[in-house]
Amino acid sequence: MKTRKSWREKMETAREAKIVKIPPRMHAKYGKGTMLIPSMLDLDALIRKVPRGRLITYGQIREELARAAGTDCTCPMVTGMFVRIVAEAAAEDAAGGRSRITPYWRVLRDDGSLLEKIPGGPSAQAERLESEGHKVERSGKARVQLPSAR
Repeated sequence: MKTRKSWREKMETAREAKIVKIPPRMHAKYGKGTMLIPSMLDLDALIRKVPRGRLITYGQIREELARAAGTDCTCPMVTGMFVRIVAEAAAEDAAGGRSRITPYWRVLRDDGSLLEKIPGGPSAQAERLESEGHKVERSGKARVQLPSAR
């Protein structure tokens, strides 16, 4: 009987990053040019660099990966899916007793809102962020106030 792959196995057996032309349906938003389809390991490595007390948004992740690859943009849909896989793999690692895991809870949407599709959902993410000194606004959709300029 075939067993289901763990999140860690999915992450480690993933494809390499590739560069494609921006699909025509995305030209209005991104223009013509090249788009990075990131690798999960590159995404994991970038999130691991976010230190305690700091945050990173999906947009910042996509910009950094595109810049490093020399492309015009990074696929937003793939980035979102891969953040979830990275988060699930980190949660598996924590459940397995590892103490140094990818700090996926430091990833936010571009408007500062918390993520639904990560282990524990927004409430667990809020707890982790608050433990690192961030103020989470919980009225309405949970979010963190992001600085207006980098």
